Formats: sequence, C-alpha cells, structure tokens
Amino acid sequence: MDAELSQRLSRLLDRVEAWLPEEPPQLDWSQDVAALWQRHALGGQLLPVQVRDAVTLDDLLGVERQKRALLDNTRAFLRGLPANHALLWGARGSGKSSLVRALLNTLAKEGLRLIQVDRHDLVGLPALVQQLRDRPQRFVVYCDDLSFEGNDDAYKALKSVLDGTLTGPPENVLLYATSNRRHLLPESLSDNAETRLVGDELHHGDAVEEKISLSDRFGLWLAFHPFNQDTYLETCRHWVGQLGEGLEWSEEAREEAVRFATLRGGRSGRAAWQFACHWVGRQGLER
Repeated sequence: MDAELSQRLSRLLDRVEAWLPEEPPQLDWSQDVAALWQRHALGGQLLPVQVRDAVTLDDLLGVERQKRALLDNTRAFLRGLPANHALLWGARGSGKSSLVRALLNTLAKEGLRLIQVDRHDLVGLPALVQQLRDRPQRFVVYCDDLSFEGNDDAYKALKSVLDGTLTGPPENVLLYATSNRRHLLPESLSDNAETRLVGDELHHGDAVEEKISLSDRFGLWLAFHPFNQDTYLETCRHWVGQLGEGLEWSEEAREEAVRFATLRGGRSGRAAWQFACHWVGRQGLER
C-alpha cells in the first residue's frame, strides 16, 4: 500500500513539475541593473535582462523640459527624498520609452534599478512590490505602452499599489508608465451622460471619475507632443551624425528627411531615427 501511494505521488509530482516555470538565471542587483517581471501560477519571477541600447539623455532632442523633470524626480528618489510616480503620455514615437531607457543608462551608477512589467502581468504587481520592500536597492517599476480596455480589471492592481492600500508602496519603489492616453482607459460619449452642473461647478459622473482616478495617482504627468519640422530635422541630423561616421548633413539629406516624414504622415523622434537608419544605410551602399 505504501509503495502504491508513493508511486501515485511520484506520478502526480511529475505532472505538476511540467507546469512549474524554469529556474530563472541568478539575479545579482549589484551587477544587474534591469530585470523583467514574469507572472506565473505560483506567483512570479524576476529575469535579468541586458539594457537594449546605450541611448543617453543628450540623444533625446525636443523634450528638454520632460528630461529635466524626470531626471530631477528620479535623483530625488535615489537620495531618499520625496518623489512622485510618473506618467509619460502623448504622441507615439515622441521619446517616452527612450527617455526611461536613457534615464537608466544615466543613473544606473547612482543606484537606479529598473524592472519592466508587461500590462498582462500587472495582476502580480502587489507580489512584486512586496518582494522588493526590504531590499536595499531603489527600484523604478516600469510599464511601457500602458492602457486598459473598458472591461479590463488588471488596472485595479496598479491602482491599489499606487495609492490604494493601507501600507502603500514601499519607499524604495517608484512606478513609471508610458501611454498614448492621458487617462489610460478609453472614454466614451456615454460616460459623460451623468455629468451635471451644480451651481457654477461641473461634476463628473461615476464612470468618468473612475477613469480619471487611476491617472490621478501619478503625481508627475509629462506630456509629449508631435515634433515641429525644425525639431524633427535637428533630430534627423543628430542621428545621421551618430550612425554615419564621417557622413555630413546635406541639403539632399534634409529634403529626403522631409519627404520621409511626409510619407509616414507625421514627425517624431522615432521617425527621425528610422530616417537616419534609411539614409545612412543607403549612403553606405552607394559608397
């Protein structure tokens, strides 16, 4: 009987083992500066990752105010001073994600550590924050391209961690998010049906208040707008100089950059980078 039970337990463990995540690589925060949080059925795990590129704050043009505000906020956080969670919102390709990466490249030596969380893994955010609570390092937990659908309950975990629990987030954790939406949730015309005027004051309905309340938990809002032509061309010139050693900025390059943006239907830092790749690559082939 004992042998039969042992065999059954062994078979059961073999089946359960197939569902367990693989053992993650060893994470050493004294060496690793970035990690990815992956949620699974038994909680979650941190996977060390290499920083994608060496982009610096000097590489990002046209967003001087946003760079200074986020840099000051993060440095205050690293020094144990009061700092705000940050929401970077606005036009696509305008440098929101690049600014976070550049910030890590700049401040990693000062102690900044970055953990990226995918929107679909936000349900495990409370478990991650609890895991970081007693560590000596200071972490920015980062969610890129954050937005939620109307019936998406994952935002409740983020809302709770930001400002909704009894204990709140630990003092060594800040949350930074990027989004094309300022309010993160879609807004429909019907949401305004309950809005009413009381005296001279406008009172929003519950649906609107619910959608605004998540964004309100970020104390620092940084807006990113489409580039004007001068900023776009200056960014193109910068990246052509960075990618093409000895390649000069010419009138031909300028005209091609304008044409490139026109065909894409917009000017942005991303479009400038893509033009530089196109132009430098083509010039290299012609040589």
